[in-house]
Amino acid sequence: QVQLVESGGGLVQTGGSLRLSCAASGLTLSSYAMGWFRQAPGKERGFVAAITWSGGRTYYADSVKGRFTISRDNAKNTVYLQMNSLKPEDTAVYYCAADINYSGSASRSYNYDYWGQGTQVTVSS
Repeated sequence: QVQLVESGGGLVQTGGSLRLSCAASGLTLSSYAMGWFRQAPGKERGFVAAITWSGGRTYYADSVKGRFTISRDNAKNTVYLQMNSLKPEDTAVYYCAADINYSGSASRSYNYDYWGQGTQVTVSS
């Protein structure tokens, strides 16, 4: 089976940091793109960041540039999202996703084939 498992969410104060992890099982990720999306209550699921597995090219939503960093560990089949300078508007459930047919568009949720269950990130004011 294909499984993506997120971890690392939690409650932090404004300006704090969290590091999310996504462990992938049942996938060979060398030609994939991995992405992070988030969804707050009553809002659409939105793109956060993505990385190509082989080349390590990264992409970020404008709202998180300079604050978040996506990275990967090929040996562990794990992608990370380092989140710094967190703001209350970052509060959401964060989802890891895998695009097994990456064609150069990393920000569209419908391009992703597999999704994790999400991990809650709450940033208090």
